Amino acid sequence: MTTSAPPAAILGVILAGGLSRRMGGGDKGLRMVAGRRLLDRAIERLTPQVGAVILSANGDPARFGVALPVVPDPLPDFPGPLAGLLAGMEHAVARAPRARHILTVPADCPLLPEDLATRLAAGKGEAAAAIAASGGRDHPVIGLWDVSLAPLLRHLLVAEGERRVRAFTARAGAVTVDWPDEPYDPFLNVNTPEDLAAAEALIAGSR
Repeated sequence: MTTSAPPAAILGVILAGGLSRRMGGGDKGLRMVAGRRLLDRAIERLTPQVGAVILSANGDPARFGVALPVVPDPLPDFPGPLAGLLAGMEHAVARAPRARHILTVPADCPLLPEDLATRLAAGKGEAAAAIAASGGRDHPVIGLWDVSLAPLLRHLLVAEGERRVRAFTARAGAVTVDWPDEPYDPFLNVNTPEDLAAAEALIAGSR
């Protein structure tokens, strides 16, 4: 049974297309928390765990101000996070031949665990995908996915019009890997001003 994946075999994909409606709109990853952008914190946490990192986002890539590839949705009409997963998988197949998996995370999670890739790979085993969970709740956009899932995902999006991430995790046979949520939830995502304040407090307390 496969219990781990070397970093070179994993392409990190940061899903940076959120519209931040509950925080007034705009790119959520560009919001500041404890003096740094959410996106930069996600990049810092993810980069040591993978062979390379890309951003999944639409529009002008220059607004992010990062020296990373910015890959747009491969499908029209902004079909949501699944399009970002597909963008990552198809980019890996075409541009990162050593990558056998993609590791997806949202841009608004500043406290991602430093063992995210290794624990997901160990829990995944022979399954095609593994997603993170904490506090009795799963986080389906935080996952390790075989790039061989790309044809299935494209079929779901195009032929079936599927947009629900959990529908894809079910079809992919994803397993769940749990993290403790004490002393804090490592998958805290910043959706509201209250979430931003909570992240600020946690980061300040860890200094």
